[in-house]
Amino acid sequence: MVFILSKILLFLIKPIVWVFVLLIFVIASKEAKQRKRYALGALATFLLFSNNFIVEKIINSYEAGYPKTENYDVGIVLGGFSGLNKRNNEIAFNGASDRLFQAISLYKKNKIKQILISSGNANLINKQVKEANLAVNYLKMIGIPDSAILMENQSRNTIENARYSLALITKNNPKAKILVITSAWHIPRAKLIFDKLAKQKTEFYPTNFSGHTEFELSDFMIPNASALGAWEMLFKEWIGLAVDRWRA
Repeated sequence: MVFILSKILLFLIKPIVWVFVLLIFVIASKEAKQRKRYALGALATFLLFSNNFIVEKIINSYEAGYPKTENYDVGIVLGGFSGLNKRNNEIAFNGASDRLFQAISLYKKNKIKQILISSGNANLINKQVKEANLAVNYLKMIGIPDSAILMENQSRNTIENARYSLALITKNNPKAKILVITSAWHIPRAKLIFDKLAKQKTEFYPTNFSGHTEFELSDFMIPNASALGAWEMLFKEWIGLAVDRWRA
């Protein structure tokens, strides 16, 4: 039930949904003053949450930096970077796929000895396809040896990522040095969870940074649809961070 409610909440935290709700109030209101109030509210909400400069600056302050250069026994790649391409039944990468590609790069540089893919299936309907299985097949296809691959395919969220992957590592190598590889904006939440559950010190490697370091005039003045999505991502992380403070 909690899992289903979380999916409903993800819909309700979308700024564009708030705009549409206010527009519905504009149409439904019978008094002119109320219609004007709701219309101005809808406009202000849209302009605020579609401003690319504002959200990018907030993301920049939130995203984690790179750790000190060290060597690690296991690099845990948190899921959410791919899905199934139903046209050819192979892996389909999304915007977070830098998580996997950076893990491969770290392995090739001998910075991590093993890559642990931690991801099951968070779909409410089709739960058969496991992201970790797709990613492991890809790693094998590009020549990563079986000895360098570990898989955890039961987790549905970051808490389960940490719990199941740490249990697997403890079983195989209790003294392993661990590097968690995930999106830069996801690290504050991941760090909170892993620090609670891990018995050993865990480091974090940021990937696919969302915040821009340079801006154009349009970022200040022109509404941007991607900014709405960026706010949605931030709200999801902040709510998850607040919940995970007591749930992990």
